[in-house]
Amino acid sequence: MKDFRKNALAAFVGALALGVGLDAAAAVGADQANRLGNDLTPVGAEKAGNADGTIPAWTGGITQPPAGFRIGEFHIDPYADDKVKFSITPQNWRQYADKLGEGQKAMFERYGTFRMDVYPTRRSASFPQRTYEYTKRNATQCRLVADGEGIENCAEGFPFPIPQNAHEVIWNHKLKYKGLSVLSYSNQAAPTPSGAYTLVRLREEALGLYYKPGNTSENINNILLYFKQEVLGPARLAGQVLLVHETLNAAAAPRQAWIYNPGQRRVRRAPNVAYDNPGTASDGLRTNDMTDMFNGAMDRFDWKLVGKQEMYVPYNSYKATGRYAKVADLVKPNHLNPDHMRYELHRVWVVEATLKPGARHINSRRTFYIDEDSWQILMLDHYDGQGQIWRYSEAAAINYYEVPTFWTTKETHHDLKSGRYITGLLDNEDQPRDFGYQSTPANYSPQNLRASGVR
Repeated sequence: MKDFRKNALAAFVGALALGVGLDAAAAVGADQANRLGNDLTPVGAEKAGNADGTIPAWTGGITQPPAGFRIGEFHIDPYADDKVKFSITPQNWRQYADKLGEGQKAMFERYGTFRMDVYPTRRSASFPQRTYEYTKRNATQCRLVADGEGIENCAEGFPFPIPQNAHEVIWNHKLKYKGLSVLSYSNQAAPTPSGAYTLVRLREEALGLYYKPGNTSENINNILLYFKQEVLGPARLAGQVLLVHETLNAAAAPRQAWIYNPGQRRVRRAPNVAYDNPGTASDGLRTNDMTDMFNGAMDRFDWKLVGKQEMYVPYNSYKATGRYAKVADLVKPNHLNPDHMRYELHRVWVVEATLKPGARHINSRRTFYIDEDSWQILMLDHYDGQGQIWRYSEAAAINYYEVPTFWTTKETHHDLKSGRYITGLLDNEDQPRDFGYQSTPANYSPQNLRASGVR
């Protein structure tokens, strides 16, 4: 990978790679924090566009919903009139190779039908004003602890808007504001190479204590969020419920998880809901730590902040939502229907994670591509034990402008060896994410799991 953007922070990378303790990476000074909202956006991206004008300046993102939108409906595409600038195909992808990841290149090599329609770049990401305010506060106070496995002195906003190492970049993704309490239908399909699939219907809810006004990383008993997932179908899987208590410091207390099995009618601890163990009903195509592109502990990998690069990434993917597409319109053999996908040129942070000697994981290495405007991981390359590209993941994201937040609307993971893929967040024929869902911590006790099962 070449042509990475360099900035003043790059000087930290070499020192950290040589073993400087992560906990020594303190918060930035007030002079740096004052760049937020000036030459940097309130969350730390470069506010200016690029030199040739193909990436515009950030001017606030989407600040209000499009005319005609009503909360509870699928989202109107604010850029519906945009035209495709050009398409990247198996025949011409090498012309654009300097702005493609290895996983994207592998997709073009394997699938003659894969296509990336590139649209004008729209820097749509935005967040609540309170998130911006607490992000600036965090810049001078928040710091890593436990060798990067935890944080302290943080509240509500992004913890490290001016990151000094890879751990801080990943923490920005993990703590991205997604609303306080959210209900999602995260249905998934894992088609065979011929395109046949059974839709697995998943109802998921989350309560993020970190985002509640007045909370800090010190007064929420080390709980980042509560997560509950219920399988609604097919019938052979229906009734299974997963409960997760995700922590802010995995070294002090790793995540706790429980599963309710309707056949046994009992709740049991589930310590394997972590790392590279298979995700729910995933046919082995998605690991637990691939949910939301990456989640959980980072301790099995060595992490390196490579720099920034301009890349073609999935962005503003409103045409993949329920207003514009049915599940059958999207889920096709080999990959999602390119007619419903949108790619744009954006600056992304690039992070490399390499498996530590003696540690266990099915991936020997991963490359993360994180949007500078939202800290959302948009793409992820996975490598096997021999160092060969194995899987490619991408997050098709939109601005949920009623919140606002910029988050994934479809998440897809491709196995480039088997020719299969799994795609999730297929709420197209259910209902869109409900950011007004009401919940309390009492709803996420193991004792309540039996009541959640449907049989």
